[in-house]
Amino acid sequence: MARNEQLIRQHKILQVLERRRYGVTLEELRSNVVEELGLGTLHTRSIRRDIEALQSAGMPITTQDTARGRVWKLNRSDTGLHKIAISASELIALSMGRDLMIPLAGTQFWQGIEAFWYKVKEQLPEGVWDHYERYRRTLRVIGVVPKTYEKQRGMLQTINRAIQEHRKIDAIYESTGSPARQRILEPYGLIIYQSSIYLVASEFGQHLDLEPEERLRHWKLDRFQFAAAMDEWFKPDPDIDLDVHLGRSGGIFSGDKPSIYKVRLTSKAVRWVQEEPWHAEQTIEMQPDGSATLKCAPEHEARTFETGGIHETWEDLGQLQVPSWFVSGAFIEYSPSSFTEMISNCVDGSTYVQWNDLGHFGPMQNSKRFADLIRLVSANVQ
Repeated sequence: MARNEQLIRQHKILQVLERRRYGVTLEELRSNVVEELGLGTLHTRSIRRDIEALQSAGMPITTQDTARGRVWKLNRSDTGLHKIAISASELIALSMGRDLMIPLAGTQFWQGIEAFWYKVKEQLPEGVWDHYERYRRTLRVIGVVPKTYEKQRGMLQTINRAIQEHRKIDAIYESTGSPARQRILEPYGLIIYQSSIYLVASEFGQHLDLEPEERLRHWKLDRFQFAAAMDEWFKPDPDIDLDVHLGRSGGIFSGDKPSIYKVRLTSKAVRWVQEEPWHAEQTIEMQPDGSATLKCAPEHEARTFETGGIHETWEDLGQLQVPSWFVSGAFIEYSPSSFTEMISNCVDGSTYVQWNDLGHFGPMQNSKRFADLIRLVSANVQ
Protein backbone atom coordinates (compact mmCIF):
# COMPACT_ATOMS: atom_id res chain seq x y z
CA MET A 1 0.00 0.00 0.00
CA ALA A 2 1.32 3.47 -0.88
CA ARG A 3 2.38 5.64 1.99
CA ASN A 4 -0.52 7.59 3.58
CA GLU A 5 -3.09 5.95 1.25
CA GLN A 6 -5.15 4.47 4.08
CA LEU A 7 -5.09 7.75 6.02
CA ILE A 8 -6.28 9.70 2.96
CA ARG A 9 -9.04 7.19 2.33
CA GLN A 10 -10.25 7.33 5.94
CA HIS A 11 -10.29 11.13 5.86
CA LYS A 12 -12.40 11.02 2.70
CA ILE A 13 -14.83 8.59 4.39
CA LEU A 14 -15.29 11.10 7.20
CA GLN A 15 -15.90 13.91 4.69
CA VAL A 16 -18.61 11.86 2.93
CA LEU A 17 -20.29 10.96 6.23
CA GLU A 18 -20.20 14.57 7.40
CA ARG A 19 -22.25 15.79 4.45
CA ARG A 20 -24.60 12.79 4.25
CA ARG A 21 -26.73 13.46 7.32
CA TYR A 22 -29.02 10.47 6.73
CA GLY A 23 -26.21 8.01 6.16
CA VAL A 24 -24.86 6.00 3.23
CA THR A 25 -24.70 2.34 2.37
CA LEU A 26 -21.35 0.61 2.15
CA GLU A 27 -21.55 0.54 -1.66
CA GLU A 28 -22.51 4.22 -1.85
CA LEU A 29 -19.59 5.08 0.40
CA ARG A 30 -17.22 3.02 -1.74
CA SER A 31 -18.46 4.74 -4.94
CA ASN A 32 -18.01 8.21 -3.42
CA VAL A 33 -14.46 7.45 -2.25
CA VAL A 34 -13.47 5.96 -5.63
CA GLU A 35 -14.86 8.95 -7.55
CA GLU A 36 -13.50 11.71 -5.29
CA LEU A 37 -10.04 10.21 -4.88
CA GLY A 38 -9.77 9.10 -8.49
CA LEU A 39 -9.08 5.47 -7.54
CA GLY A 40 -9.12 2.66 -10.06
CA THR A 41 -10.62 -0.07 -7.89
CA LEU A 42 -11.58 -0.39 -4.23
CA HIS A 43 -13.32 -3.28 -2.46
CA THR A 44 -16.06 -2.73 0.11
CA ARG A 45 -14.00 -4.85 2.53
CA SER A 46 -11.41 -2.06 2.58
CA ILE A 47 -14.14 0.49 3.35
CA ARG A 48 -15.44 -1.69 6.18
CA ARG A 49 -11.94 -2.03 7.68
CA ASP A 50 -11.45 1.75 7.45
CA ILE A 51 -14.76 2.35 9.27
CA GLU A 52 -13.77 -0.06 12.01
CA ALA A 53 -10.41 1.71 12.40
CA LEU A 54 -12.18 5.08 12.68
CA GLN A 55 -14.61 3.69 15.26
CA SER A 56 -11.69 2.32 17.29
CA ALA A 57 -10.13 5.81 17.20
CA GLY A 58 -13.29 7.23 18.83
CA MET A 59 -15.16 8.55 15.80
CA PRO A 60 -18.96 8.40 16.47
CA ILE A 61 -19.85 6.29 13.41
CA THR A 62 -23.04 4.25 13.87
CA THR A 63 -25.18 1.97 11.72
CA GLN A 64 -28.91 2.03 11.09
CA ASP A 65 -31.18 -0.37 9.19
CA THR A 66 -33.35 1.43 6.64
CA ALA A 67 -35.57 0.54 3.69
CA ARG A 68 -32.56 0.74 1.35
CA GLY A 69 -30.43 -1.43 3.62
CA ARG A 70 -27.92 -0.80 6.36
CA VAL A 71 -26.42 2.70 6.34
CA TRP A 72 -23.44 4.19 8.15
CA LYS A 73 -23.70 7.69 9.59
CA LEU A 74 -22.04 10.10 12.01
CA ASN A 75 -23.77 10.36 15.37
CA ARG A 76 -24.60 14.06 15.71
CA SER A 77 -25.83 13.91 19.31
CA ASP A 78 -24.19 16.00 22.00
CA THR A 79 -22.55 12.86 23.40
CA GLY A 80 -20.74 12.31 20.13
CA LEU A 81 -19.61 15.84 19.24
CA HIS A 82 -18.16 18.54 21.46
CA LYS A 83 -19.91 21.85 21.89
CA ILE A 84 -18.05 24.79 20.40
CA ALA A 85 -17.41 27.66 22.81
CA ILE A 86 -16.64 30.83 20.84
CA SER A 87 -16.93 34.53 21.59
CA ALA A 88 -18.19 37.27 19.25
CA SER A 89 -14.62 38.58 18.80
CA GLU A 90 -13.39 35.10 17.85
CA LEU A 91 -16.29 34.71 15.45
CA ILE A 92 -15.42 38.02 13.76
CA ALA A 93 -11.79 36.91 13.34
CA LEU A 94 -12.97 33.56 11.93
CA SER A 95 -15.33 35.23 9.46
CA MET A 96 -12.56 37.53 8.20
CA GLY A 97 -10.33 34.52 7.64
CA ARG A 98 -13.20 32.86 5.77
CA ASP A 99 -13.50 35.89 3.48
CA LEU A 100 -9.80 35.72 2.68
CA MET A 101 -10.24 32.08 1.64
CA ILE A 102 -12.78 32.92 -1.09
CA PRO A 103 -10.28 31.96 -3.86
CA LEU A 104 -10.69 28.36 -2.64
CA ALA A 105 -14.39 28.39 -3.59
CA GLY A 106 -15.31 25.24 -5.49
CA THR A 107 -12.55 23.13 -3.93
CA GLN A 108 -12.69 20.49 -1.21
CA PHE A 109 -10.92 22.99 1.08
CA TRP A 110 -13.79 25.46 0.74
CA GLN A 111 -16.29 22.69 1.49
CA GLY A 112 -14.48 22.08 4.76
CA ILE A 113 -14.43 25.80 5.56
CA GLU A 114 -18.17 26.16 4.88
CA ALA A 115 -19.08 22.98 6.78
CA PHE A 116 -17.21 24.22 9.84
CA TRP A 117 -18.67 27.73 9.52
CA TYR A 118 -22.27 26.48 9.55
CA LYS A 119 -21.50 24.02 12.34
CA VAL A 120 -20.31 26.96 14.45
CA LYS A 121 -23.39 28.98 13.49
CA GLU A 122 -25.76 26.19 14.53
CA GLN A 123 -24.28 25.89 18.01
CA LEU A 124 -23.90 29.58 18.89
CA PRO A 125 -26.32 31.32 21.27
CA GLU A 126 -28.57 33.76 19.41
CA GLY A 127 -27.20 36.75 21.33
CA VAL A 128 -23.60 36.05 20.26
CA TRP A 129 -24.64 35.70 16.61
CA ASP A 130 -26.66 38.94 16.71
CA HIS A 131 -23.69 40.84 18.15
CA TYR A 132 -21.44 39.37 15.46
CA GLU A 133 -23.79 40.41 12.63
CA ARG A 134 -24.05 43.99 13.91
CA TYR A 135 -20.30 44.39 14.21
CA ARG A 136 -19.51 42.59 10.96
CA ARG A 137 -21.60 45.11 9.00
CA THR A 138 -19.01 47.78 9.92
CA LEU A 139 -16.01 45.72 8.78
CA ARG A 140 -15.23 44.64 5.22
CA VAL A 141 -12.51 42.51 3.65
CA ILE A 142 -11.66 43.73 0.13
CA GLY A 143 -8.85 43.14 -2.34
CA VAL A 144 -9.64 39.42 -2.67
CA VAL A 145 -10.38 38.62 -6.30
CA PRO A 146 -13.67 36.65 -6.57
CA LYS A 147 -12.03 33.70 -8.32
CA THR A 148 -13.26 30.11 -8.26
CA TYR A 149 -11.59 26.78 -8.99
CA GLU A 150 -14.86 24.89 -9.40
CA LYS A 151 -13.84 23.66 -12.87
CA GLN A 152 -10.49 22.43 -11.56
CA ARG A 153 -12.00 20.74 -8.52
CA GLY A 154 -11.34 17.18 -9.71
CA MET A 155 -7.86 18.09 -10.90
CA LEU A 156 -7.04 19.71 -7.56
CA GLN A 157 -8.19 16.59 -5.72
CA THR A 158 -5.92 14.49 -7.92
CA ILE A 159 -2.95 16.79 -7.31
CA ASN A 160 -3.55 16.87 -3.57
CA ARG A 161 -3.72 13.08 -3.47
CA ALA A 162 -0.46 12.85 -5.45
CA ILE A 163 1.23 15.19 -2.98
CA GLN A 164 0.11 13.12 0.01
CA GLU A 165 1.10 9.80 -1.58
CA HIS A 166 4.28 11.06 -3.27
CA ARG A 167 3.05 10.00 -6.70
CA LYS A 168 4.34 11.45 -9.94
CA ILE A 169 1.85 13.52 -11.94
CA ASP A 170 1.33 13.11 -15.67
CA ALA A 171 0.32 16.61 -16.78
CA ILE A 172 -0.36 18.71 -19.85
CA TYR A 173 0.77 22.22 -18.97
CA GLU A 174 0.80 25.43 -21.01
CA SER A 175 3.44 27.96 -20.02
CA THR A 176 3.02 31.63 -20.87
CA GLY A 177 4.06 32.14 -24.48
CA SER A 178 4.70 28.42 -25.10
CA PRO A 179 2.47 25.65 -26.48
CA ALA A 180 1.04 23.08 -24.08
CA ARG A 181 3.12 19.94 -23.69
CA GLN A 182 3.35 16.86 -21.51
CA ARG A 183 5.36 17.03 -18.29
CA ILE A 184 6.03 14.51 -15.54
CA LEU A 185 6.00 16.34 -12.20
CA GLU A 186 7.12 15.39 -8.69
CA PRO A 187 4.80 17.41 -6.41
CA TYR A 188 5.75 18.83 -3.00
CA GLY A 189 2.94 21.20 -2.01
CA LEU A 190 0.36 23.84 -2.94
CA ILE A 191 0.51 27.63 -2.58
CA ILE A 192 -2.31 30.16 -2.52
CA TYR A 193 -0.98 33.52 -3.73
CA GLN A 194 -3.05 36.54 -4.78
CA SER A 195 -6.21 34.46 -5.36
CA SER A 196 -4.40 31.84 -7.47
CA ILE A 197 -3.30 28.31 -6.59
CA TYR A 198 0.16 27.07 -7.55
CA LEU A 199 1.74 23.63 -7.38
CA VAL A 200 5.32 23.44 -6.11
CA ALA A 201 6.96 20.61 -8.01
CA SER A 202 10.12 19.59 -9.84
CA GLU A 203 9.98 18.23 -13.38
CA PHE A 204 11.17 14.65 -13.69
CA GLY A 205 14.36 14.32 -15.70
CA GLN A 206 14.87 18.10 -16.03
CA HIS A 207 17.52 20.43 -14.53
CA LEU A 208 19.39 17.49 -13.00
CA ASP A 209 22.56 19.60 -12.74
CA LEU A 210 20.88 21.83 -10.11
CA GLU A 211 20.49 21.30 -6.39
CA PRO A 212 17.19 19.63 -5.37
CA GLU A 213 15.61 22.85 -4.08
CA GLU A 214 16.73 24.78 -7.15
CA ARG A 215 14.82 22.31 -9.34
CA LEU A 216 11.51 23.34 -7.77
CA ARG A 217 9.17 25.36 -9.97
CA HIS A 218 5.76 26.94 -9.30
CA TRP A 219 3.06 25.68 -11.67
CA LYS A 220 -0.16 27.70 -11.86
CA LEU A 221 -3.28 25.53 -11.57
CA ASP A 222 -5.11 27.61 -14.22
CA ARG A 223 -2.59 26.48 -16.89
CA PHE A 224 -3.03 22.74 -16.37
CA GLN A 225 -5.03 21.16 -19.18
CA PHE A 226 -4.75 17.67 -17.72
CA ALA A 227 -3.34 16.07 -14.57
CA ALA A 228 -3.40 12.42 -13.48
CA ALA A 229 -1.71 10.64 -10.60
CA MET A 230 0.61 7.99 -11.99
CA ASP A 231 1.28 4.54 -10.57
CA GLU A 232 4.86 5.66 -10.09
CA TRP A 233 6.23 7.06 -6.85
CA PHE A 234 9.17 9.32 -6.04
CA LYS A 235 11.16 9.81 -2.86
CA PRO A 236 10.88 13.42 -1.62
CA ASP A 237 14.23 15.00 -0.94
CA PRO A 238 14.61 15.34 2.86
CA ASP A 239 16.62 18.56 2.46
CA ILE A 240 13.75 20.43 0.79
CA ASP A 241 11.89 22.69 3.20
CA LEU A 242 8.99 24.51 1.52
CA ASP A 243 8.84 27.16 4.25
CA VAL A 244 12.49 28.04 3.65
CA HIS A 245 12.06 27.85 -0.12
CA LEU A 246 9.06 30.19 -0.16
CA GLY A 247 10.58 32.49 2.45
CA ARG A 248 13.36 33.41 0.04
CA SER A 249 10.93 34.95 -2.39
CA GLY A 250 9.02 38.21 -2.10
CA GLY A 251 6.12 36.60 -3.93
CA ILE A 252 5.39 33.47 -5.94
CA PHE A 253 8.63 33.62 -7.92
CA SER A 254 12.07 32.50 -6.89
CA GLY A 255 15.49 32.55 -8.48
CA ASP A 256 18.70 30.62 -8.07
CA LYS A 257 20.47 31.58 -4.85
CA PRO A 258 19.69 34.28 -2.30
CA SER A 259 21.84 37.41 -2.19
CA ILE A 260 21.64 40.50 -0.02
CA TYR A 261 20.62 43.63 -1.91
CA LYS A 262 20.68 47.22 -0.71
CA VAL A 263 18.25 49.90 -1.87
CA ARG A 264 18.59 53.53 -0.84
CA LEU A 265 15.24 55.04 0.17
CA THR A 266 14.56 58.76 0.36
CA SER A 267 12.90 60.13 3.49
CA LYS A 268 9.58 60.24 1.63
CA ALA A 269 9.87 56.64 0.42
CA VAL A 270 10.74 55.20 3.84
CA ARG A 271 7.22 55.63 5.16
CA TRP A 272 5.62 53.74 2.27
CA VAL A 273 8.02 50.81 2.50
CA GLN A 274 7.43 50.60 6.25
CA GLU A 275 3.66 50.50 5.64
CA GLU A 276 3.87 47.94 2.84
CA PRO A 277 6.88 45.64 3.44
CA TRP A 278 8.45 44.14 0.31
CA HIS A 279 9.69 41.02 2.07
CA ALA A 280 9.21 39.30 5.42
CA GLU A 281 12.92 39.40 6.27
CA GLN A 282 13.75 42.89 5.06
CA THR A 283 15.58 45.30 7.35
CA ILE A 284 15.60 49.10 7.20
CA GLU A 285 18.56 51.09 8.52
CA MET A 286 17.65 54.71 9.17
CA GLN A 287 20.20 57.41 8.25
CA PRO A 288 20.79 60.75 10.05
CA ASP A 289 19.27 62.72 7.15
CA GLY A 290 15.97 60.82 7.35
CA SER A 291 16.71 58.52 4.42
CA ALA A 292 17.20 54.78 4.90
CA THR A 293 18.92 51.72 3.45
CA LEU A 294 16.67 48.74 2.72
CA LYS A 295 18.29 45.31 2.84
CA CYS A 296 16.48 42.28 1.44
CA ALA A 297 17.31 38.86 0.07
CA PRO A 298 14.33 37.55 -1.94
CA GLU A 299 15.61 35.54 -4.89
CA HIS A 300 13.48 36.89 -7.72
CA GLU A 301 12.05 40.29 -6.87
CA ALA A 302 15.38 41.65 -5.65
CA ARG A 303 16.97 40.84 -9.02
CA THR A 304 15.26 44.04 -10.13
CA PHE A 305 18.12 45.76 -8.34
CA GLU A 306 20.83 43.42 -9.65
CA THR A 307 22.48 45.92 -11.93
CA GLY A 308 25.91 47.30 -12.64
CA GLY A 309 29.00 45.11 -12.57
CA ILE A 310 27.35 42.11 -10.88
CA HIS A 311 24.86 41.52 -13.72
CA GLU A 312 25.77 38.81 -16.24
CA THR A 313 25.15 41.08 -19.27
CA TRP A 314 27.96 43.41 -18.19
CA GLU A 315 30.51 41.40 -20.17
CA ASP A 316 28.48 41.75 -23.37
CA LEU A 317 28.30 45.55 -23.46
CA GLY A 318 31.40 45.82 -25.68
CA GLN A 319 29.58 43.95 -28.44
CA LEU A 320 27.12 46.81 -29.06
CA GLN A 321 27.62 48.14 -32.59
CA VAL A 322 24.99 50.90 -32.68
CA PRO A 323 25.34 54.60 -31.80
CA SER A 324 24.52 54.86 -28.10
CA TRP A 325 23.77 57.72 -25.72
CA PHE A 326 23.68 57.20 -21.96
CA VAL A 327 21.85 59.89 -20.02
CA SER A 328 22.00 60.26 -16.25
CA GLY A 329 20.70 62.61 -13.61
CA ALA A 330 22.61 63.67 -10.50
CA PHE A 331 24.72 60.98 -8.80
CA ILE A 332 22.69 59.04 -6.22
CA GLU A 333 24.18 56.07 -4.40
CA TYR A 334 22.53 52.67 -5.13
CA SER A 335 20.68 54.17 -8.11
CA PRO A 336 21.34 53.75 -11.87
CA SER A 337 23.10 57.13 -11.93
CA SER A 338 25.90 55.62 -9.80
CA PHE A 339 27.04 53.34 -12.64
CA THR A 340 25.67 54.88 -15.87
CA GLU A 341 29.06 56.35 -16.79
CA MET A 342 30.71 52.96 -16.20
CA ILE A 343 28.31 51.39 -18.69
CA SER A 344 28.99 54.13 -21.21
CA ASN A 345 32.74 53.52 -20.93
CA CYS A 346 32.21 49.87 -21.85
CA VAL A 347 30.49 50.74 -25.15
CA ASP A 348 32.86 51.96 -27.86
CA GLY A 349 31.90 55.32 -29.38
CA SER A 350 29.07 55.98 -26.95
CA THR A 351 28.18 59.41 -25.59
CA TYR A 352 27.62 60.05 -21.89
CA VAL A 353 25.37 62.91 -20.82
CA GLN A 354 24.82 63.93 -17.19
CA TRP A 355 22.30 66.48 -15.95
CA ASN A 356 23.22 67.26 -12.37
CA ASP A 357 20.13 69.40 -11.80
CA LEU A 358 17.77 66.49 -12.53
CA GLY A 359 17.02 63.26 -10.71
CA HIS A 360 16.15 59.70 -11.75
CA PHE A 361 12.98 60.88 -13.50
CA GLY A 362 14.71 63.56 -15.57
CA PRO A 363 12.49 63.18 -18.68
CA MET A 364 9.46 64.01 -16.51
CA GLN A 365 11.18 66.87 -14.71
CA ASN A 366 12.31 68.60 -17.90
CA SER A 367 10.60 67.05 -20.92
CA LYS A 368 11.68 69.85 -23.28
CA ARG A 369 15.38 69.25 -22.60
CA PHE A 370 14.91 65.54 -23.18
CA ALA A 371 13.01 66.17 -26.44
CA ASP A 372 15.84 68.47 -27.65
CA LEU A 373 18.34 65.67 -26.93
CA ILE A 374 16.29 63.20 -28.96
CA ARG A 375 16.25 65.65 -31.90
CA LEU A 376 20.03 66.03 -31.63
CA VAL A 377 20.56 62.28 -31.53
CA SER A 378 18.21 61.76 -34.51
CA ALA A 379 20.07 64.37 -36.58
CA ASN A 380 23.40 62.61 -35.99
CA VAL A 381 22.22 59.07 -36.75
CA GLN A 382 22.32 58.07 -40.41
